[in-house]
Amino acid sequence: MTPFLRPCLVLLGVLALAACAPLPPSGIAGALWHPSPNQDARRPNFVILHQTTGREATAALATLSDPARKVSAHYLIGRDGQLYQLVDEGRRAWHAGVSYWGGQTDLNSASVGIELDNSGDEPFATAQIDALLDLLAGLVERHQIPRSNIIGHGDIAPGRKVDPSRHFPWQRLAERGFGRWCEPAADQPPPALDGPLALRALGYEVSNLPAAIAAFRRHFLGDDGIELGEDGLRRLDCLLKTP
Repeated sequence: MTPFLRPCLVLLGVLALAACAPLPPSGIAGALWHPSPNQDARRPNFVILHQTTGREATAALATLSDPARKVSAHYLIGRDGQLYQLVDEGRRAWHAGVSYWGGQTDLNSASVGIELDNSGDEPFATAQIDALLDLLAGLVERHQIPRSNIIGHGDIAPGRKVDPSRHFPWQRLAERGFGRWCEPAADQPPPALDGPLALRALGYEVSNLPAAIAAFRRHFLGDDGIELGEDGLRRLDCLLKTP
């Protein structure tokens, strides 16, 4: 064999092995890959945040990767900040269900779903939110997702879902540029605003108005009231006027 052919054959062998090796999924370095079969293809334009309503990340992983359950998410973040990836970001996970936001009715096809391990009755752990913020920074950069398009499961399915709970720190996310937030002046008189129309303009489906109001208040006022109230009108008016 000539000296010229030997390195060429070695290079061809390396390329052949590389061709046979499975490509890694797109996602985050350091995430533990725990693939779920419950997925298909789509392009993300939203991020939907969920909570597991459980106490063990391992139990949530089992549910989200069980073919019989037909539910999944792209990521799960444990209370300790451990990040798990279950579905490639370029694939469609099954996490949103029947949903609506700003005219979009198939949020599964247009979103990345992130589950946060939390019972719903507890604050969200600092390490968990730190990991979420890091994940969101990469997601919006990779997919050019509008930063206002980071919303909760309860926002897109009012009356059916209530996660993440009123304990979720939406304001902290907004301070880092993720999601919408606005603090109106406390002494500002209530605006002359059509409440249902304003909620719909923000993105909510309002056929079940009390549920839409409860979802709005949970997200932007930290309670589960079903009356919009003066504080709700002020917050709505402020949000609609803020880019």
